[in-house]
Amino acid sequence: MAGSLQDQLLKAGFSDEKKAKKIKKEKKKQEKQQRKSKDNVIDETKLQVQQSRQQKLERDRQLNEERKAEADKKAIAAQVKQLIEVNRISRHGAELDYNFTDNKKIKKMLVDSTMLEQLSRGRLAIVSLHDKYELVPAAVAEKIQQRLPERVIVSNEVIESDVDEDDPYADYQIPDDLMW
Repeated sequence: MAGSLQDQLLKAGFSDEKKAKKIKKEKKKQEKQQRKSKDNVIDETKLQVQQSRQQKLERDRQLNEERKAEADKKAIAAQVKQLIEVNRISRHGAELDYNFTDNKKIKKMLVDSTMLEQLSRGRLAIVSLHDKYELVPAAVAEKIQQRLPERVIVSNEVIESDVDEDDPYADYQIPDDLMW
């Protein structure tokens, strides 16, 4: 059993020399092609590794951008929450109903008469915080509007009282918030 399997098959008569030479020739041809294509295989693997690295870097960059955007969103929400909590106006002792709309639903808030006047003149605004509604000054509402516009529920335009000196009806105030 010192010879190769091919030699043993030849001696046993299962194969002839033509087939043996043909097989040897094909084997040498394959080995030669493998040596030539080895460089191509190495280049292809390097290329695949490089592409996978680039794809991983791109995915990592995209994930970092998403995380940064999420962190920015949370920071803005925290700023708005702090603005509302620090600047909210206490409604303790309020007895008048002020109706307003939020997402096509009519909501009600208790205010006093000065708050009602300031709301109608645009000096106060209504903002939402944790499914509650708070009153804040108009300047604070503008800051909130810049950061999270969906939090500002009611912000009327500021009305400056333009009293004409020649107006014969200046002594007669017309209420803009009649209670029916």
